[in-house]
Amino acid sequence: MGDEAKHQELGGEQPVATAMPGESGAEDAVAGVEENQETEAEALQRELAETRDQLMRVAAEFDNFKKRMEREKSKLLKYAGENILRDLLTTMDNLDRAVDQGNATADDEGKRLQSMLQGVELTRKGLVTTLERYGVEPLNAIGLAFNPDEHDALTMEASVETPANHVVREFARGYRFKDRVLRHAQVVVSSGPGNAA
Repeated sequence: MGDEAKHQELGGEQPVATAMPGESGAEDAVAGVEENQETEAEALQRELAETRDQLMRVAAEFDNFKKRMEREKSKLLKYAGENILRDLLTTMDNLDRAVDQGNATADDEGKRLQSMLQGVELTRKGLVTTLERYGVEPLNAIGLAFNPDEHDALTMEASVETPANHVVREFARGYRFKDRVLRHAQVVVSSGPGNAA
């Protein structure tokens, strides 16, 4: 029998395992590493949650910004012509004054018509100034070569003075807004001197 069996027969007590020197420190180190890993994992989980929260806030802020920009864009488009319309009201007031002047009773009919004509001319001048302020300018057409990008030909007419395919007359003036044709000029185009009657 071995020492253990003799020991059990004598006292019946189980021998206590004695730790070898250095084994206890290794277990403590392993436990410390596991605890440290759990602490790091918890810190990473918190950091991940904070990052998600920040991301959700940024996404919500961006969505709100987008909605606000859409509302402002819609508002700008809805009221885009407000300034020019406000300026055109002055022209309307001047036309009303001209009509009132034409309806006024006067001793001299010629004088009344003359003052009404002056009022209309001043109103037209004011309207032209307003249009120029917004970038609208008339297109020159008479005497120039026919340009389908700026002119609409209504008819052709024989002309000794105007070369073929050049504008003889203008029925309605064309206008350009900044770099675009706003309205084509409605013109009569010369067919040249050969077809003159």
